[in-house]
Amino acid sequence: MNRKNMGLCALITVVLMAACNSTPQGSCRIHGVVDDDRLNGKQIFLVPLEDNSAEAVDSVYIKDGKFEFATDTCHMAQLLMDYHFRDGVERLLVVTEPGDLNVRIGRVSSSSGTPGNDSLEVWKKATINHTREMATLRQAAREMAQTDTVKAHELLAQADSVHQRYKRYTRHLASTLSQGALREFLSGLYPVSYPKRMPDGSVVTVYDE
Repeated sequence: MNRKNMGLCALITVVLMAACNSTPQGSCRIHGVVDDDRLNGKQIFLVPLEDNSAEAVDSVYIKDGKFEFATDTCHMAQLLMDYHFRDGVERLLVVTEPGDLNVRIGRVSSSSGTPGNDSLEVWKKATINHTREMATLRQAAREMAQTDTVKAHELLAQADSVHQRYKRYTRHLASTLSQGALREFLSGLYPVSYPKRMPDGSVVTVYDE
């Protein structure tokens, strides 16, 4: 065999080896379990946040309380059940970064196993706490408005302070992450500046604190 043919055979071997690898290097492998037996045999969907077209959505059937996904595209996505079976099942936000991601789907859904998703879980817990605190303060302000408007305004100011703190937290967390889908997602929630169209048609840059 001459050198040219040897090189061609080597190239073909490399291509065949790559083709036989069913899980591409750098792919996200999602290993899921569900808490509800009624979900066995039902479809669960992996839906990219920015593209929920039929071509972009992946789905599998749950078997024996388990399911698996694999994707080599890194993006923010949601795991959600067939719409007939979503009651009582929390949809799960994930980032499909390379690695093995373990998820649990149920009344309270969660993920762990990759750096980005671990950070995302921390942010989600902070978001839940923030939402509860804001709801408590605003409800108290509505009730107080019946008898003491000054106190009601103080409670609303406190709620605003809580929200500003949460925004700073979200921005700071985004700044600590490597470039990628999760950083872009968190940074886009509360941008430091954004264009605003004025009544005269001009566009100015507005800076948020």
